[in-house]
Amino acid sequence: MLRLAGLGLLSAAIALAPAQVRAQDSQQPDAGKKEAPAKKKSGSLPFNGKVGAIDKTAKIITVGERKFQVTSETKMTKAGKPAILDDAVVGEEVAGAYRKADDGKLNLTSVRFGPRPEGEKKKKKPQTAE
Repeated sequence: MLRLAGLGLLSAAIALAPAQVRAQDSQQPDAGKKEAPAKKKSGSLPFNGKVGAIDKTAKIITVGERKFQVTSETKMTKAGKPAILDDAVVGEEVAGAYRKADDGKLNLTSVRFGPRPEGEKKKKKPQTAE
């Protein structure tokens, strides 16, 4: 009788052991697997408002509470034509796109001084059929 009880407990332990091992594996991170690095957003973020201040020496345009850095790669336009920082006027409408740099600066990728030209329309999102 004692042998039968011992064999029963032994077989139950053997049957439950793989389930317990699987549960431990799911709780522990794999040491062999590498985590994928966080992807940086490659897209630019839009902004618009009125020019609050212009620092031509530091190449910074203030719009509201944010300060945008003009870089050598910034595309500037005014009235639909290429522009330079000297074309910006405090108080005029401004819109564009920027990227946040690793150092926290808001680097302008594009900027339009003044109102949107007549021929330029807002981009519409494509409508999907329902």
